[in-house]
Amino acid sequence: MEFRAPHNYARISAQKARNVAELIRGKHVNDALQILRMTPKRASYFLDKVLRSAIANADESLEADMEKLWVRDARIESGPMRRRWRAGPRGRAMIERRRTSHISIVLDDRQ
Repeated sequence: MEFRAPHNYARISAQKARNVAELIRGKHVNDALQILRMTPKRASYFLDKVLRSAIANADESLEADMEKLWVRDARIESGPMRRRWRAGPRGRAMIERRRTSHISIVLDDRQ
């Protein structure tokens, strides 16, 4: 049985979050939580929250075996960019891109 948890419009670029998501893909949930706690990246905070949410979703189900849960998929997709303007040289306006991402984690229990 699979359990999902999404986080849309996370205020981090997808490129930075994908590097951390590769670390936990295919791991047991306890190992993934330890990896995220020890990773000194900002993206590990977002992935930790989504992973804990997916674990809570699995805990609510009566069919889940909590000892066999593993991260089947950790997907990071780029979200919409928020554009801001700031002053540039010679009176010009420079665009500042604030990137967002959509984070989704899928857990599965091995049969």
